[in-house]
Amino acid sequence: MSDQNQVPDKPVTLLQAPVRVDYTIRAGKNNTIYLQGMAEGKILGTRDPRTGKIYVPPRGPVPTSGDMMEEVVEVSDKGTICTFCIVNVEFPGQILPVPYVGAWILLDGSDIPYMHIVGDVDASEVRMGMRVEAVWKPREEWGPTSENILYFRPNGEPDAAYETYKEHV
Repeated sequence: MSDQNQVPDKPVTLLQAPVRVDYTIRAGKNNTIYLQGMAEGKILGTRDPRTGKIYVPPRGPVPTSGDMMEEVVEVSDKGTICTFCIVNVEFPGQILPVPYVGAWILLDGSDIPYMHIVGDVDASEVRMGMRVEAVWKPREEWGPTSENILYFRPNGEPDAAYETYKEHV
């Protein structure tokens, strides 16, 4: 490209710039409850006082009514895959090798799906209704983070009936 007014032959697809942004984020009451639970190997949520629905991770107000959710509830680390995505495209900053699966998992005892990675199974074998369980880091590596759960894997139980998770698809 010799003329400054000409369009380049090849488009720029990636630009690296030395940018840094530091954030200080206050976890707040509900995230603190959730993260303290994770540090103890528990998955915690809060219960809607009107409907009884359990939200994981915990929330303050109910999204539909504004009522405050005060009751903390522990849910299982087993659940059902409601829907999922197989990631086959590599991207800058990627951590997991492709293909990998991200899924919305309805944990037993919860009414809101929880997003996580599915492992220990070929991506082509993952399906809606598949029953899975959390694979936790070794106990001595736990901290107040969702990363205590490495991924979810099939647990060998029969697939859940569609009726049990259809409202989450």
